[in-house]
Amino acid sequence: MNGQEAPTVAGLLRLSVPAILVGAVSALSLFLVEETAHLLEHVLWVDLPGLFGLDPDSGWWIFAVLSATGLAVGAVCTFVPGRGGRDSATVELLAPPLPLSAVPGLLLVSLLVLAGGVSLGPESPIIAINTAILVALTVRFWPRIEVKLVVLMTGAGTIGALFGTPVAAALVLTGVVAAATGGGALWDRLFLPLLAAATGSLTMRMLDGPQFGPTGIEPLGAPQLSDLLLGAVVACAAALVILAGAAVFTPLHASFRRLRSPLLYTTLGGVLLGGLGALGGPVTLFKGGRQMADLIRDAGERTTTELMLIVAVKLCALLVAATAGFRGGRIFPAVFLGATVGLVAQSLLPELPLSLALACGVLGAVLAESRDGWIALFIAVVVVGDISVLAVLCVVVLPVWLLVMGAPKMLVRAEEQPVSA
Repeated sequence: MNGQEAPTVAGLLRLSVPAILVGAVSALSLFLVEETAHLLEHVLWVDLPGLFGLDPDSGWWIFAVLSATGLAVGAVCTFVPGRGGRDSATVELLAPPLPLSAVPGLLLVSLLVLAGGVSLGPESPIIAINTAILVALTVRFWPRIEVKLVVLMTGAGTIGALFGTPVAAALVLTGVVAAATGGGALWDRLFLPLLAAATGSLTMRMLDGPQFGPTGIEPLGAPQLSDLLLGAVVACAAALVILAGAAVFTPLHASFRRLRSPLLYTTLGGVLLGGLGALGGPVTLFKGGRQMADLIRDAGERTTTELMLIVAVKLCALLVAATAGFRGGRIFPAVFLGATVGLVAQSLLPELPLSLALACGVLGAVLAESRDGWIALFIAVVVVGDISVLAVLCVVVLPVWLLVMGAPKMLVRAEEQPVSA
C-alpha cells in the first residue's frame, strides 16, 4: 500500500490478514520473552540464594546479582554479533527496524535486564525485536507492504499486548499517524495498526493478562474543586522528579561512554545499580509493576522519609540503567516513580484521596517521560482502576504540559553523542 494514496476498503481488507498475524505474533513474542525472563528471575532470586542458604532480599545478594547482570550485559554488548542492538538511551519507542543479526543479542540482553532486577521496562527492546522479525517476514512473504506500515502495526500490536487493550496503542499512534504524510482520513490510516493492536491485546489476555492489575483503591467519586488544585500540585511534583533526571541524562550518558568499552561502563553501571538496590531494598528493583502494587498495599507502614528515599533511589537507578548501556524502556519505572510521589503527597496530606494522589502522580511522571498526554491519561486511569478520576486528570494535565513542553527529555540525540559511542 502506497503511503501517499488514500486507503481503500479493498486494500484495508486485503491487508487485514497480515495485520492480524502481526498483532498475534507480537503478543506471542512478548509472552515468551516475559515467561523466559520470569524463569531466569526465579533462578537468580529464589533457586540460587536458596541453594546457598542466603536471603535474596539482603543487600549483599542484591548487590551481587545486579553487578553480575551488568557484567553479563556488557559482555553481550561487546562480543555478541549485533552488540545487543541500539542503545535504548538514544532511540524513541518506535524506531527503524534492526537487522535480524542484532536480534539474538538484544533478546539475551533483554532477558538479563528483566530477570536481573534492572530498573527498566520491556517496551523498547520487545518492540525492536518484534519489528526486526516481522519486517523480515513481511518482506519475504508480503513484499508489497510498506516497511513503515509494518513498523506501525508491530508497535501497535506490542503496545496492545503490553497493556491488554488496543486503546493504549490508539493513543500512542494517533499523533504519529496524524503527523505523517499520506492520503485518507486519520481512521483510514489507523485501521490496520488498531487491528494489530486489538489482536495483540486479545492474544495476550488469553495467554497471560495486562501488566497493571486491579489495585483495590477506593474510587474518587464526585470530584471537589480542591481536587483540581491538589491534583495539579502532585502531578507537577511528579513531573519535576522526571525532569530533574532528564536534566542530567545526557551528561551522565556521556560520562559512562568515556570508558569507551561497553564491558567497562555497563559493568560499572551494574555495580552502581547493586549499591542502589542494596540501599533502597527489593521494592526499588525491576521495572516496578509488581513492586508498585506492593508499595501501595503497604504504604501505611512506611514513613514519608522512607517513601522519599524510595523515589530518590528509583530515580537514580533508572538514570544509571538507562545511560550505562542496559536495554529497556523508561515508561514502567516512570509509572512507579509517579505512584510513589503520589504516596508521598498522600502521607503529607492524609485528606488527599489516595486514588487522586496516585493517578496525578502517574500522570505527571509519564507525561514528563513520554511527552504524550493521551498515554499519560490512559496509564493514570488504568493504574488506579477508577474512571471517576478522568475528569480531574483532563484538567490537571494542562498545567503539567506547560511545565514539560520545553524541558529536555530522557533521550540522547544523535548530535549529542560522543564520536566513540
